[in-house]
Amino acid sequence: MAEASTRETYGKTLVELGRQNKDIVVLDADLSPSTMTSVFAREFPDRFFDCGLEEQNMVGIAAGLAASGKIVFVSSFAIFASCRCFDQLRLCLSQPELNVKIVATHGGITVGEDGTSHHAIEDLALYCALPGFTVVVPADAIEAAEAIRVAASDYGPFYIRLSRPKTPIVYPEGYHFTLGKAVTMRQGTDATVIAVGIMVAKALEAADILARQGIDCQVINMHTLKPLDEAAVVKAASETGAIVVAEEHLAQGGLGSRVAQTTAREKPVPMEFVNLGDRYALSGKAEELLQRYGLTARDIEESVKSVVKRK
Repeated sequence: MAEASTRETYGKTLVELGRQNKDIVVLDADLSPSTMTSVFAREFPDRFFDCGLEEQNMVGIAAGLAASGKIVFVSSFAIFASCRCFDQLRLCLSQPELNVKIVATHGGITVGEDGTSHHAIEDLALYCALPGFTVVVPADAIEAAEAIRVAASDYGPFYIRLSRPKTPIVYPEGYHFTLGKAVTMRQGTDATVIAVGIMVAKALEAADILARQGIDCQVINMHTLKPLDEAAVVKAASETGAIVVAEEHLAQGGLGSRVAQTTAREKPVPMEFVNLGDRYALSGKAEELLQRYGLTARDIEESVKSVVKRK
C-alpha cells in the first residue's frame, strides 16, 4: 500500500480552509513544526498563535476566541492535548459546547522512540467521556483531510487524532467522509472486524490472510467513535454473529468499550479485542512496538479465529 502522513495532510488542509474562511484561527503549543500547523502560520501569521508549553492556557484562549465567533483549531501532541489539559477541556469547551477543534498529532504508541511519557493511549477514553465532543480517528490521509473539512463546517467541539509516521492509504481519491457513519471496507459473513485509525489497514491485511484460510471476514472502519454508528454495529452483529474490535489504545474506554456497550444492549454476540490491554508501552521503533504489544494483522487474524470458534 502507498503511504502518506496524516499530520502533513492536516497542515495542507488547514491552509486550504484558511484561504476559504477568514474566521479560522490556529493555536499551537510550541510544536508547530511537528504538528504541521507551521504551514498555516507562514501563510496567515496574524491568525496563528503559539501559546508555548502551556496547553491548559491554550485551551482557555481557544475558548475565548470561539466565544467571539472564531472557528478555532488547536494542536499539540495527542498526549498533551488530552491528559495535560483535561480540566480545561471539560470546563472551557465541553460544558459551554464551544466551536473548538482539537486536532492532535502523534497519537498512540506509534510515536515510538519518544517513549512512554509521549504515548497517547488514554486520549480516546478521555474525549469520549466529555459530553458534546465529537471524536474522530481517520484511517488514512485522505480520510483525515475530509474529516478536518467536516470539523471546520460543523459547529461544536471536536477531537481528531492523527499519527506521527506515514500510514497506509486505504481510500481512493474522491472518497466522501460522512460524520458518524461507519464504512464497510470489505464484506464478509463469518466475523466482523471493527477497526479505527492505523488498525484499519491491518484489519484489511488480516482479512486477506483469513480468506486464504476459508474464513470470510467483514471489515468496518468506525472512524467516528462519538457519535458511534450503533446501527452499523448491530447490523454487523446480526449478519456475522461475531465481532473483533481493533484499536491503538488501552482496553478501557475506547472503541472496544463503546462497541461492547452497543452489542450488550442491542445484539449480544461473541467478541474479542485487539488493543494494548492494561499496560503502558516501552520506548522503541513504531513497528517493533506494534508487534510487541499485539497490534498487528496477525493478532487480528488470531482474534478472528478465536471469536469464530465461540459462535
